[in-house]
Amino acid sequence: MLGAMSVFDDLVGQDTVIEPLRAAARAAADGLAGGSSGGMTHAWLFTGPPGSGRAEAARAFAAALQCADGGCGHCDACHQVLAGTHADVLYVRPSGLSFGVDRTRDLVLRAASRPTGGRYRIVLFEDADRATEAASNALLKAVEEPSPRTVWLLCTPTAEDLLVTIRSRCRLVTLRTPPTAAVVDALVRRDGVDPDAAAEAARAAAGQVERARRLATDPEARERRSEVLSIPARLDGIGACVAAAARLYELAEAESKATTGALDEQERSDLKAAFGEGSTGKGVAKAVRGAAGALKDLEERQKRRATRIKRDTYDVALLDLVAFYRDVLAIQLGAGVELSTAAHRADLDRVARASTPRATLRRIDAIMECRARIAANVHPQIAMEAMTSALLLG
Repeated sequence: MLGAMSVFDDLVGQDTVIEPLRAAARAAADGLAGGSSGGMTHAWLFTGPPGSGRAEAARAFAAALQCADGGCGHCDACHQVLAGTHADVLYVRPSGLSFGVDRTRDLVLRAASRPTGGRYRIVLFEDADRATEAASNALLKAVEEPSPRTVWLLCTPTAEDLLVTIRSRCRLVTLRTPPTAAVVDALVRRDGVDPDAAAEAARAAAGQVERARRLATDPEARERRSEVLSIPARLDGIGACVAAAARLYELAEAESKATTGALDEQERSDLKAAFGEGSTGKGVAKAVRGAAGALKDLEERQKRRATRIKRDTYDVALLDLVAFYRDVLAIQLGAGVELSTAAHRADLDRVARASTPRATLRRIDAIMECRARIAANVHPQIAMEAMTSALLLG
């Protein structure tokens, strides 16, 4: 963010929400100064499709609320919020598939304390839709009766993912999928990606900025996606279906390990350093022994996170297949739309010629059913075998 004119500058393709957030930050500052804060409220709900930047928008808004200049992008408060180190901002992202009531009650208690810096106590709750029913009820009480200087920023894919009683008390901020041109501009301007490579990655990621960046800068990620997209053209028998499902499972496992491996190792190293491993002197041995319990807790959290990341990774691969068949359908219907899997045009044409639009829709339905089965805890490889068989049959 160094050198940016505003904390909102890096929100890609979200111009329609930036000014309302800036206006709310100005109203909040007026309220702190003793004036009217009518344009500000204590609870916000940031929604939008995957990759739209829900959490990024919430974090930028948090920085604007903590900054004396409304989110200048270069002061200590802005840097601390964006880096996740601000003392008055509680950052919450469920490490597993759900967020329980005990942790929610602890969060509510911490959120009620007065801000140390004199501005706001902010809770930035990513993936708030992962809260259990009991956790949601605990959260509702906090949102209904907030402390005077507490602001809740909740992030979910859609407003319907939260209890109606919670969302009715929040101001809604709806983000959209960024247009391809905006993603290309961000990759070129911020990451120095070649324009042609940026355009290909942006189309492939269907507006998901972080995935576009990964595809543009990580050859292994591009190769894994390419292999997923080659599957439909290879399904010529039951044996091929079983092999394809196994390979899909392997690719998703490899992707999730690549994501979690570096995170896990860094967290273990930081924890050991915090407890004095590698140091000498009085009390160090006792502190290192005391780290065993903390390390065990960390490993449990990492396992839950790995499960969530694996689930998300399976979903990305399945949505890539949906994109392939969507492009097949566009070709079959002669629709002049941008093809996100255009690099596989030969396979697209071959599959399109060999089937009908009705069969393509059935195949998309089969992929969506596979997503639902995995979400319901069916073993992913079994769910994928049923899916690839359905793709073969049409």
